[in-house]
Amino acid sequence: MGLCLTKNQGDDDDSDQHVEFAAGNVGLVTTKEGWEQKLSEASRDGKTVIANFSATWCGPCRMIAPFYCELSEKHPSLMFLVVDVDELTEFSSSWDIKATPTFFFLRDGQQVDKLVGANKPELQKKITAVLDSASPS
Repeated sequence: MGLCLTKNQGDDDDSDQHVEFAAGNVGLVTTKEGWEQKLSEASRDGKTVIANFSATWCGPCRMIAPFYCELSEKHPSLMFLVVDVDELTEFSSSWDIKATPTFFFLRDGQQVDKLVGANKPELQKKITAVLDSASPS
């Protein structure tokens, strides 16, 4: 599991790095208002939200981003979001983010699960569990 805890100060080249994080059906959250809007939209549509708190400078975040985007295309019944912890520092702190990436699984705005680290099999497993729990038996 990769943990990214410090920002590489020598790398100022993060102008267009959101592209790979918010590809596919992944929504980029840039404001607290945007977050609230997405969550109420998900509640209205009965969708579970998967929120990826990550950073452009984080190696493991960059590694899992294409996989996260693939998952967003495979599972349109879920809402996939990405939050840049550096852009929304205070907001991210309110979620007690200790490492990136951290994935939160939310149903009706409430946390139902969480995954810390760029663990593809575990992310897939948790998504499958969320989908199974959302399906009528």
